Amino acid sequence: MKSSGIVGKFKLRDNSWFKRRWLDFRNGHGIYLIFFLTIAQFVVIQYKLLLDRSPIFHSIPLWAFTVAFVAIYVFLGEIIGYWHRKTQYNVDNQTHFDQNRIGATLQLFLIDLIDGKITEEEKERMRRYLLKIMRQSRRPIIGTNEERPEARNKKK
Repeated sequence: MKSSGIVGKFKLRDNSWFKRRWLDFRNGHGIYLIFFLTIAQFVVIQYKLLLDRSPIFHSIPLWAFTVAFVAIYVFLGEIIGYWHRKTQYNVDNQTHFDQNRIGATLQLFLIDLIDGKITEEEKERMRRYLLKIMRQSRRPIIGTNEERPEARNKKK
């Protein structure tokens, strides 16, 4: 059964289009829009709490406070970001590496394979394990002549 018009272009039977749009929305919202919104809220709140109520700074307009605040904030953000990249990324990566059992299993398998300690049975077991993982993905299986079961069903 084929859909026609706009509905056909969205592939309503395959909801991956909706899942990709939902992911795009969450990334755009969570990474970019909320970032700018929280900075704007922070500037307005600080202006109201610090400058608007203080008689000494009462005459500073919001736009001047915003320019000064953004200049200082961006400078501090870059310094803290540089520090994080130089010091914390290694800690983050090491922590993720220490908790990655699948990655450790694959690395150990490769070392044993290079050293010639792997039997044909172990190679076949690892191959089946990796193919099982790849079959759960919606991507095609690379490196085999096997076709995903759902792709075979669509041809029929």
